Amino acid sequence: MDGLRWLLLVFGVLVVVGVYFYSRRQEEKQSEDASLERREPTLLGDDGYGEELQAEPVAVEELDESDESDESDEPEAEVSGDTPQKIVTLRIVARGTAAFPGDELILSLRGIGMRHGKFGIFHRIDGEDDDRTIFSAASLVEPGSFDLANIREQEIPGISLFLVIPGPIDGVEAFDMMMEAARTLAQSLDADLLDESGSTLSIQRERYMREEIVQFEHSHMVA
Repeated sequence: MDGLRWLLLVFGVLVVVGVYFYSRRQEEKQSEDASLERREPTLLGDDGYGEELQAEPVAVEELDESDESDESDEPEAEVSGDTPQKIVTLRIVARGTAAFPGDELILSLRGIGMRHGKFGIFHRIDGEDDDRTIFSAASLVEPGSFDLANIREQEIPGISLFLVIPGPIDGVEAFDMMMEAARTLAQSLDADLLDESGSTLSIQRERYMREEIVQFEHSHMVA
């Protein structure tokens, strides 16, 4: 029964990660399409913008040069659907047969700077832009989201912390931030810190995970 329960919990987290992963690709594709539309001269509207450009030909040249500069300087600024991505996962689980009181868990997540957002899960954001997610936290209770309206009545056996590479910051830096957050949560909640397979996270395993990130970035993200 324990094995089946863990299998179901892991499946729920994978669903959340999959939705998150799919949404990122859709947003990036929409952003890329919008950028192409803005560079298409035949899409000028009837709001007088076209007449203004004709009256001031110098402004047209400046706009064209700016667009060409952006395209040449950052040809891969947006991640396309073909760009390889890597998901790194940790688990924080209550010890024994215990579970975290929902409100206590939420306070701990907020205490390390995470906030509730997309998909009903928590995110650590780079700056103030909600689209710049460094890493996220999902519940191990299916479907992985947190119901804040009824959180005081909930008991949650554990959470999954995960990050997607490439992200808004360097992959190793993001991993180190997630590790620091995981250790803080494990200590404040008196919980166990595990790797993605459910084994106790050792120093050797942590080093190996970091090295995997370095190798991934060197293999797939070096121009």
